[in-house]
Amino acid sequence: MLENKNLKHIHLIGIGGIGVSAIAEILHMQNYIVTGSDLNSSQITKNLENKGIKIFYKHESTNIEGADLIVYSAAVSDENVELIKAKELKLPTVGRAKMLGEILTTYKKSVAISGAHGKTTTTSMTSVILSDSNLDPTLLVGGEVKELGGNARFGHGDIIVTEACEYKDSFLNFIPTLGVILNIDEDHLDYYKNLEHIISSFIKFAQSIPKKGHLIINNDDYNAKKIIPHVNCNVITFGINIDSDIMAKNITFNDDGLPSFEVYINDEKFCDINLNIPGTHNIYNALASVAIAHFNGISGENISSSLNRFGGAKRRFDILGEYKNAKIIDDYAHHPTEIKATLSAAKKIPHNKIICVFQPHTYSRTSELLSEFSIAFKDSDELIITDIYASREKDTGKIHSQILVDLIIEEGQNAKYIKTFDEIEEYLDNIIEKNDILFTMGAGNIVNLGNKLVNK
Repeated sequence: MLENKNLKHIHLIGIGGIGVSAIAEILHMQNYIVTGSDLNSSQITKNLENKGIKIFYKHESTNIEGADLIVYSAAVSDENVELIKAKELKLPTVGRAKMLGEILTTYKKSVAISGAHGKTTTTSMTSVILSDSNLDPTLLVGGEVKELGGNARFGHGDIIVTEACEYKDSFLNFIPTLGVILNIDEDHLDYYKNLEHIISSFIKFAQSIPKKGHLIINNDDYNAKKIIPHVNCNVITFGINIDSDIMAKNITFNDDGLPSFEVYINDEKFCDINLNIPGTHNIYNALASVAIAHFNGISGENISSSLNRFGGAKRRFDILGEYKNAKIIDDYAHHPTEIKATLSAAKKIPHNKIICVFQPHTYSRTSELLSEFSIAFKDSDELIITDIYASREKDTGKIHSQILVDLIIEEGQNAKYIKTFDEIEEYLDNIIEKNDILFTMGAGNIVNLGNKLVNK
């Protein structure tokens, strides 16, 4: 597709999305004429406009005039007027994931980082390490990285790194030379039938890697290990507990709950790592990024230096500031496994009490994982749950946050349902104390509450 010399103008519908915006930036840097449309202005769209990309803030059929190819995000429906017009004009249309797959084929080396949890953090870590090297990589991250100044970077080297999301089998559009599987868990059950269905998709992803390519995989993850017997490429394992090619040993946590550890490769010490982000889960993310960087010839000293300065991706244990001498942290965690990992990491930080304000993300996930959510918040001292963030879904009336709260109370933990952010803010005013840690947690717009508190 991208080798078509007549392809000059590419229009992206939903250009403000984190994934589509990164593609837009890469295509722009590759000297295509890039335009886009989105209903909302944001810092992401403003950054794209500052780079010279024309953006329309209303979906209209005239927006696609002159375009040779239409790219659309997963959030765009078949009723979108621009998509309808493109089909009338018989213009080629392609989804975000397929377009990204096309971009990957134009690079000699392509790294696709997959997993139920940790993709953005691992891709961010890898991006910082590779950006500090002489590889001059092209990078697409599913979140904003402070060290990169955004979510994408265009390089002139022969390597590209991207997240590979499993939702609706998006990652099956990729044929990476180096694939990564961080972990496998039950999620996106509005699409997948069950865990076995999810594992079968990860097997297909691993099998897409060429025979001479490599798969980097978490040897400690029970479900991920099931993939190994099915792959035809070279396998590199990483872990903490089970003997692996790349291991973290002699792990310690400082008074702020930040981990330090030694990395061993094939039983030989490779480097020391001191992370500036907490949690055992981030040790696994770091090991995956070490494996990627080591495979690409970066020294242990340079890897260590880059990871030691990595401050975390936006909305991943993101310290927003303080309110009433309490620390306000925002986190994207929206799956029970992620919630447990985040709160467990917080327990290692000196604190008075941990307050968690959780916004469930999508009705289907809340319903399908209800029992798992009911026991995921054990490490919080005070739990507030607000309304479910619908995202791409419609409310059928079958699930409500109060149902989750009732289950949590049955499990012996205090929890409270509060509908609006304003009401939550009023409640927090009365309970928050010095040295508390307050989490705004979820994949929706709950971060707005945290920012409002800090700005007060």
